[in-house]
Amino acid sequence: MGFARPAALTCGVFSVFGSLVAIGRSEVTNLGYHHLREQPAFPGPWEGYIQAPENKTHIVPKRVYKTEGNTEYWLTDGVISGISLGPSGVVTLKFEQNIGGRVCLDINSVSHNPVIQLAYSESSWFAGIIPDATTDRQDRDLPLVLALGNSTGQVCVAPEFVRGAFQYLTISLPFDINASGERYATKLWWDAVDAVGQHLLGPFSWLLSRYLDSHKAPGQAVASVDIANVWVNCTAFPSQTNGRAYSGYFSSSSIMLNRIWYAGAYTLQLSTIDPREGGALIDYNRLVDNNTSPTGSWYSNYTIANGTAVTTDGAKRDRMVYAGDMFIAIPGIAVSTWDMAAVRNALDVLYVHQYEDGSLPYAGPPMGWHHEFSDTYHMHALLGTYYYVLYTGDFDWLRARWPQYLRALRISIAKVDDELGLMRVSSSNDWLRPGLGGHSLEASAILHAVLTRSKSLVGWLDKPNEVGWEPAGDLSVLGLSTNETERWTWLQLTLARNIAARLYCPSARLFSDNLSPENHCDSPTRVLPQDGNSWVLISNLLSSSPLSLPVTPLDISTALRARWVKHGAPAPEFPNVISPFASGFELLAHIAAGQTSSAVELMLLEWQHLLDGYGFTNSTLAEGFRIDGHPQYPAYPSTARNSHAHGWSAGPTGVLTAAVVGIEFLEPAGRFVRVSPELTKWLGWVKGGMAMPDGSVIEVGHWRVVVFGGGVRGSEGRRRERKGVVVEVKGSKGVKGVFDAAKLLKEMSRRQYDGADESHFDFTLTGETNTTRTKRWVVWQDENDDNNDSMELLSNGERRKRARVQDISDLELLTTTETNEDDDDDEESWVRSRVLVLDDGVSELRYDDEFVLPEMEHREPGVVDWDVMERHFKTPPPAGWTVDELRQEQQPGREEWRDL
Repeated sequence: MGFARPAALTCGVFSVFGSLVAIGRSEVTNLGYHHLREQPAFPGPWEGYIQAPENKTHIVPKRVYKTEGNTEYWLTDGVISGISLGPSGVVTLKFEQNIGGRVCLDINSVSHNPVIQLAYSESSWFAGIIPDATTDRQDRDLPLVLALGNSTGQVCVAPEFVRGAFQYLTISLPFDINASGERYATKLWWDAVDAVGQHLLGPFSWLLSRYLDSHKAPGQAVASVDIANVWVNCTAFPSQTNGRAYSGYFSSSSIMLNRIWYAGAYTLQLSTIDPREGGALIDYNRLVDNNTSPTGSWYSNYTIANGTAVTTDGAKRDRMVYAGDMFIAIPGIAVSTWDMAAVRNALDVLYVHQYEDGSLPYAGPPMGWHHEFSDTYHMHALLGTYYYVLYTGDFDWLRARWPQYLRALRISIAKVDDELGLMRVSSSNDWLRPGLGGHSLEASAILHAVLTRSKSLVGWLDKPNEVGWEPAGDLSVLGLSTNETERWTWLQLTLARNIAARLYCPSARLFSDNLSPENHCDSPTRVLPQDGNSWVLISNLLSSSPLSLPVTPLDISTALRARWVKHGAPAPEFPNVISPFASGFELLAHIAAGQTSSAVELMLLEWQHLLDGYGFTNSTLAEGFRIDGHPQYPAYPSTARNSHAHGWSAGPTGVLTAAVVGIEFLEPAGRFVRVSPELTKWLGWVKGGMAMPDGSVIEVGHWRVVVFGGGVRGSEGRRRERKGVVVEVKGSKGVKGVFDAAKLLKEMSRRQYDGADESHFDFTLTGETNTTRTKRWVVWQDENDDNNDSMELLSNGERRKRARVQDISDLELLTTTETNEDDDDDEESWVRSRVLVLDDGVSELRYDDEFVLPEMEHREPGVVDWDVMERHFKTPPPAGWTVDELRQEQQPGREEWRDL
């Protein structure tokens, strides 16, 4: 059945993993979190956005997408109840979401030993008899062949033929191929058909149907098959028996942002796999297992880690652990599914394969055996270590890995040039972008960020039970030399000084990629990278630079935003590419610059296209796409190779929870949190929540309000309308943190906000009932510039400055008859039902219905530079291929796009 499993893979290849302590479902207690939830932590109407299937063991197609040739099918109550395929019959089935797993068929009847073929595709672009691609050696994968013989009943593909991601499944019955025929040869069948799967290769370019007809012998018996049912047993997110039991949630007035948050969460789920089902790069696997599988074949049975689950780069490919994904993926997993066991297993893979010199591998097995390395990914592994410990508080694991962490950190520190004060990278490997090398802006800025977080890790290890830490005393027990953390601070100053002095380009108000002559600020070939400039803001290095630069974080944020095109933020360091990975950094950059509205706007541009653009899945997030919106990822000549469920694209999931809902862990395991919400100009209301390692939860909601009824008495004693935002924090008893109103105060200011208002309010959720474990504040919009209007008249006739933030936890909360929030199916009515009665007993705070969503700015699509794109392909084009083939691909019209 299908291709034989290479002998070298039958027993696995990783005996070296015997020293690795892995986490399975039964061992999650080691994380301080007893198990993954069987039911959602926050049930509610937002569960309608969850893409994970109701029953992961039995996923059925949504509909018949198309048929060709000798095919019939039947529907019962709208559900496919039978398919009949005769000679040359083809049926393509469409699933509700991008899914992954083992395909199973219920066979009713067969004749003449039929051999069917299965072809998988994530994108509608390649829904047909030839699959999309995991291979990097040719345009498309081989179809999977199932020889049915005379058997009926249930037939499932072999376990090694799990397909990691697909939304379209094509079942075909080639005209003259049967199990007893002499000409049964899948490789020859592939060689006979071009990449589109419609014409015979050769000087006459025959139609496929003519080829089939010409090869039928007179009187030849033809095969057929009747299929009762088709379903998929999803093997992704193996730690979760209920894939919809999220430990966090997000809900807002923007349907698109809701879809984006849950698409990111599901992308991370689909990319979390059974470690025994990894390694989609068959040709790369050969370097380790010496397999002889035909080029273009595919399977997923390469053991990539220990344990029962591991997070990987992508569901279809590469199904490997890449260090670079950690910075984006870990926060997204923490706020959605909490599958942190899969995260720890992924980090362990990298540390187990740490090279003798202290370097961490570019990726886990099959890499890690031949010193595959990337300076940037090496540091991403260190950032992943920080975020794993921040969310879980797994200090035992950190202590065990700390010596390796220090060795790895010192590798990066040693690459800072003593003379030029910038990190000089030794590897050009990164996120497939070209041009990484020399004294790198991106690498230097990432190192600055790593050093900040490394000091936090030292503090947590030194005094794990204290909130806040300053370096003091003897830290040699942690393997640190005298004053080593102080030298880290000095190195950060050195990096900041030299990035500012050597790489800043004043005319662009951005930084250049490196110190090479072609990247000089005056050079026409200079590159002002998206990734490096984003990391300048993420690392906060401008504030630590001793140089006085005529540039602010706002200037950089504004310059990045000015480059956007219709479908998102281009990456100049990788021409023709829009990368959700690099754009995930840009989201964080805008937030660091105090421009959360720009971050949300970018989500509504780029990630909306990743969901609704033609050729995408409407459920998961792709690896990247072309600057004109086409679903080709320009790292590869074949559009079919793009991964449409890639964890590095899930940045908005973590960002929306942290920066918009406003839940951030300031101390490990959430023992102290910051609530720093911001609606931005794009939202009328938002709420969300997440669980913590000990099973406690925190939930934050905030919404625009206006005073109804008595109003607010101004300085002249007159009644006036007043607007603001109510922030509500609910959670388990004992949750501690600080409400930081600074972003809302700035957002609600109609003039330049001077930061003078009190903005930080410590809180502890106490009490035995949910009502008493709730804190509320109102942040008022500032008054007009008239100084008298900023004052309020007290009962004794005195005046005082009106507080812009007020604790209103004691105000009476009315729930109107519009809804019961506990069993409401309408998200919007939740906020409309919440009425707070002010102290005068007459005035009420109600949702502000006057909020109007602004229009999105018009932008033109990006323009492809075809010659440059061809120069930067990371995989070789097949023989005879020309870039003109891509030029000729046309996207269908809007109506066809809607149908697809």
